[in-house]
Amino acid sequence: MLQTLKALADPTRLRLLGILAHGEFTVQELTTILAMGQSRISRHLRILIDAGVASVKRQGTWGYYRLDRGNRLFDELWRNLEPQLDDLADWQIDRRNLMSALEERRGRSQRFFEQHATQWDQLVRELLPVADYRSQLLQQVPHCQVLLEVGGGTGVMLPALADRASRVLAVDHSPAMLAEAKQRAEQKGLSQVEFRLGEMSHLPLCNAEVNWAVLDMVLHHAAQPALVLRELARVLDPHGGGTIADLQRHDQEWVRSGLADQWLGFDIAELEDWFFGAGFGKPVFNFVSAPGQEQDVVLCSARKRAG
Repeated sequence: MLQTLKALADPTRLRLLGILAHGEFTVQELTTILAMGQSRISRHLRILIDAGVASVKRQGTWGYYRLDRGNRLFDELWRNLEPQLDDLADWQIDRRNLMSALEERRGRSQRFFEQHATQWDQLVRELLPVADYRSQLLQQVPHCQVLLEVGGGTGVMLPALADRASRVLAVDHSPAMLAEAKQRAEQKGLSQVEFRLGEMSHLPLCNAEVNWAVLDMVLHHAAQPALVLRELARVLDPHGGGTIADLQRHDQEWVRSGLADQWLGFDIAELEDWFFGAGFGKPVFNFVSAPGQEQDVVLCSARKRAG
């Protein structure tokens, strides 16, 4: 108890916790947001970790720091402390810098996809081949009235998804990608597909507008995966759900620059945490592996929790 209280008795550490409440960040990002040196930031992070109020997740050589919700005392205290952060002298600046850091993540991804839209499918096949998972993905997508595909890119999945719904909404943040997807849909005669430009963390949809959502190899491009799951819950009807296909955790760090990946795949524990935190029930997982150089894939589906 005393270690937790001591960890919270410092304005810099409170500012750090306020930032980590919005997602997972590297030391480099935190130094930029707080305008402090790396050694100072690292020292405060170590105190927070030792107190059990923060933790670090390793992705290759990078470490992402986040709040640790396993500390009951901290959880109770934080509910009362977080609304008081505005009283800290530098918090308004921190918050602006935080938003800028998240926007920079999104901007890097969008610029990359705009540049490579026309050759994206070939680029992925050649640089990061994956196990053949799409037939299993489709088995987890129920037939419904309104189906949403988030970040569908060039529309490779649209013909198959159109067979499962009366109406398909395709959302992507890249105008160039949407143009490729529209062309594909026109060639296939997919008149039931509607295209919308928007971010996966701020979907251009009304509350409860869709029955099921699909994210096919897109979550690892998200600046804030947990926020994406919460946004999905908003646009899904009370009985709706979603299916995610993504890379299992890997160590191919070159994908950060080579394919604009934010994350090196995911493991079960973090996906479960994000689904649960967004109001979904326990997800069902399937794993698809292949020999050779192909990357392993994780499939998970979950419905919103009742009530």
